[in-house]
Amino acid sequence: MSNMRVLISGASVAGPALAHWLGRYGFEPTVVEIAPVPRSGGAAVDFRGETHLTVLERMGVLDRLRQVQTGGSPMTFVDERGRTLLHLPEDFAGGELEVLRSDLSRVLREHSAEHADYVFGDSVTGLTETPDGVDVTFASGAERTFDLVIGADGIHSGVRGLAFGPEERFVSHLGYYVATWDLPDDLGIPPEPRSYNVPGRLVSTTRAGGRASAFAIFKSPLLRYDRRDVDQQRRLLLDAFGGLGWETPRLLDALGRTTQLYFDSISRADVQPWSRGRVALVGDAACGATIGGMGTGTAVVGAYVLAGELAAANGDHRTAFGRYEELMRDYARRCQRGGDRTGKFLAPASAFGLRARNTLLSNKVLLAMMLRVGQDVSSRLDLPDYAAATV
Repeated sequence: MSNMRVLISGASVAGPALAHWLGRYGFEPTVVEIAPVPRSGGAAVDFRGETHLTVLERMGVLDRLRQVQTGGSPMTFVDERGRTLLHLPEDFAGGELEVLRSDLSRVLREHSAEHADYVFGDSVTGLTETPDGVDVTFASGAERTFDLVIGADGIHSGVRGLAFGPEERFVSHLGYYVATWDLPDDLGIPPEPRSYNVPGRLVSTTRAGGRASAFAIFKSPLLRYDRRDVDQQRRLLLDAFGGLGWETPRLLDALGRTTQLYFDSISRADVQPWSRGRVALVGDAACGATIGGMGTGTAVVGAYVLAGELAAANGDHRTAFGRYEELMRDYARRCQRGGDRTGKFLAPASAFGLRARNTLLSNKVLLAMMLRVGQDVSSRLDLPDYAAATV
């Protein structure tokens, strides 16, 4: 396998995790990322349950991630005057380990750098499979041949579009849009996250890892907009949240000045099968849910299983891809279902829905039961041990 070249598209979470394992097993991974430099900012992501933590420990990154963890994100819902309506503990949203996405991505890249080549500012624009490999064309004009290509490039995967078909075949809009953006220090954002709701909309503030940020979610049918046009996305947010009370005017003012804006629909990806010939998908590209579907943990676990099955099959992609999907599909689907409920939970469409959420989750017994269910779902996988394959 020392001469088996694997191209991975995407350098966020699934891509670097896969590169780490492939490198340890003797493959030659190359990771290409459309962003010109590693992305900064972004919201916190979490891991929960034995399966997630076991994979991180086997990777050798668990202790390092604990050094940069946020400490969890309690959720406090307030009214327009800042009075508390509902408080949820750190482990409700933050699991057993919460880190900023940018910190997680950096740690995974650093951990895989010894075995992988990283190329930023480029992307895959063409794939032609041959009996011996995949001829790849890049936006830069470069052309290279790889034995395998893996799409780890998110719910809007370019590799999936090239190898499997248009996005609308696989991605379902779940009725909401979500955004995060950085906030300047002079706003005096308190350390504990606070959220303000009206029916169908939520805005919140948080401070983690020394950074203050805003988070917003709103109910909407599918919107047509340019995913690369940040000014257009700002206008959509101003239209959705203009006129709201609490701290919203100050947050929208900061939106006009930020250089770090994430905006996307809450969507779910359903692809079957996850591979086609010498091309396979991992993470959100295969089975994503924008938020609330444990996508980060599933991406790391999926990368571990995909690489392990390739090693166990001595690089035979036909055997490995089938076995990878067989092991992961039901697990990923169970985790993914949480994304279907995220928008409705964070921004119920009616005043009655808001009152019902706040009343139900004030019940400590019900809250504890929900936490146990989440841990159970994320741990229900018979995790193989591929230690014998390590070079």
